[in-house]
Amino acid sequence: MSERAPAVDIVDLVKTFDAGRTRAVDGVTFSVAQGEFVAITGPSGCGKSTLLHLIAALERPDSGRIVVLGKDITGRHDLSGYRARTVGLVFQLHNLLPTLTAVENVEVPMYETGLGMRQRRRRALELLELVGLADKARRRPPELSGGERQRVAIARSLSNDPPILLADEPTGNLDSRAGRNVMEALEAIHHQHGLTIIMVTHDPGIAASADRIIKMLDGRMEGE
Repeated sequence: MSERAPAVDIVDLVKTFDAGRTRAVDGVTFSVAQGEFVAITGPSGCGKSTLLHLIAALERPDSGRIVVLGKDITGRHDLSGYRARTVGLVFQLHNLLPTLTAVENVEVPMYETGLGMRQRRRRALELLELVGLADKARRRPPELSGGERQRVAIARSLSNDPPILLADEPTGNLDSRAGRNVMEALEAIHHQHGLTIIMVTHDPGIAASADRIIKMLDGRMEGE
């Protein structure tokens, strides 16, 4: 692994469901360096999305530690600020607001930051240009293709300049060409801005874009 400082440290992480009968994440330990692009792969139900949701603070672990940029988030209760400023989230479903234009959707996370209207608009347009959609800024989601909507969602996830991007099956609902466009956008963001990216995918071809691949099976990293 890289000698760069860690962005995320996971230590003996456990998450169970069904009153403890199902161990979705079973003692996982690994680190992700700052600026690294890591793909987590494995079959459906292996625990990879649950692991990502734990890092995103959308789920709480039963035990273990999650340390992000040197801060242990495991026992913290109010993590809304963490989700707003430290991690950007991209899901399989884009979750865009259909009545807003692309640029307005990208602006939404910035409403609580204190930025003025012009600053928000300028930042949103810059992000749309970054993902190759500057010419679609005034289009609404129903007027965009699936891949374009997902690239808008990526731009939105970067609105508050988070150091870490978490992507859960970002190409899962797309055909191969649209999926490739989404991955090109992620690769450009990674290389140009040094963003740390942790991506879950079941597709080995998509995972190949990452610097490193972590394989999971039955809640554990393969080889553990």
